[in-house]
Amino acid sequence: MYIYEQSNWPQFKWDAAKLLTLLTKVRNLQGRVVGKMGALGFELKNQANLEILTQDVLKSTEIEGELLNPDQVRSSVARQLGLDISGLVPSDRNVDGVVEMMIDATRNFDKPLNKDRLFAWQSALFPSGYNGMFKVLTGKWRDDSNGPMQVISGPMGKEKMHYQAPATDSLEAEMKSFFEWINDRQDIDLVIKAAITHLWFVTLHPFEDGNGRIARAISDMQLARSDNQSYRFYSMSTQIRKERKQYYDILKQTQKGTLNITSWIEWFLHCLLHALESSETILERVISKHNFWVNNASKIKNERQEKLLNRLLDGFDRKLTSSKWAKIAKCSQDTATRDIQNLIDKNILYKLPGGGRSTG
Repeated sequence: MYIYEQSNWPQFKWDAAKLLTLLTKVRNLQGRVVGKMGALGFELKNQANLEILTQDVLKSTEIEGELLNPDQVRSSVARQLGLDISGLVPSDRNVDGVVEMMIDATRNFDKPLNKDRLFAWQSALFPSGYNGMFKVLTGKWRDDSNGPMQVISGPMGKEKMHYQAPATDSLEAEMKSFFEWINDRQDIDLVIKAAITHLWFVTLHPFEDGNGRIARAISDMQLARSDNQSYRFYSMSTQIRKERKQYYDILKQTQKGTLNITSWIEWFLHCLLHALESSETILERVISKHNFWVNNASKIKNERQEKLLNRLLDGFDRKLTSSKWAKIAKCSQDTATRDIQNLIDKNILYKLPGGGRSTG
């Protein structure tokens, strides 16, 4: 029996006393992170928001097995936030679509969630009406014309079914209850509400495709409500990607369990706590990058150097050689060598013992 087949669905229950200590930790760290950001200037807050949203989009999509181009995502986020940054590149329609959804969810966190808004989000994820070679029903609930909606994994002929969603004849009523609950300002902690919202939506699985990404966007909207601000300083999707196996395990266990969802909320809170802890690393990098440019901007002589230094400051995880420089900057290797030597002479780059370069 699936959770939605329980007689009193969707009257969720949880052990508030068991969750209290963990929820208090999350709320305290949430307050510290938001407070730390409040002390930053406008430019740094925008940079942090840009980095977090870029990671959120990349990782939320990666959870579904799709890899987006990081430069396109960052450029799309910057354009839609109205940020004037260098090195922007054109972005594909599917990239812009997922970015539009995430920004609408967080920037307009205080607006009601309704059917039309969700239809717009799901349509934005599949602007061509296709996911790869497969046509996707967009802008409406799934119709199950090809059979029940099932979550399946494994090679053809050896598929394993993990979950079967409710039949479509109940979807309209189910989603009406969902919208009434999510838009009601009942006395439930908004972090707890974010956890329930995520579970409830992926359990209904109302669309033919895009349910996971939309569930995470709705969770982010609830977390923005809990922060009472649209700036994002931590990425739940990035942490879920790191804990992907545990995420699917607890989701499967909960969807086949009772309406007591204490274990699911406990996992969600732990995941959020880890996301908040990781955000401090991202914030430190943003501040470090800002300080670097304050001290060195006048020493940089061309856009190639600016682009490659930003790559290094954003966490380029390989040795940067002249050949890699030439490939990324789209220049000759001789030009790349001159660019690098110029920065070494200015004590901005230094040679690593085994070859390659890093920032000084």
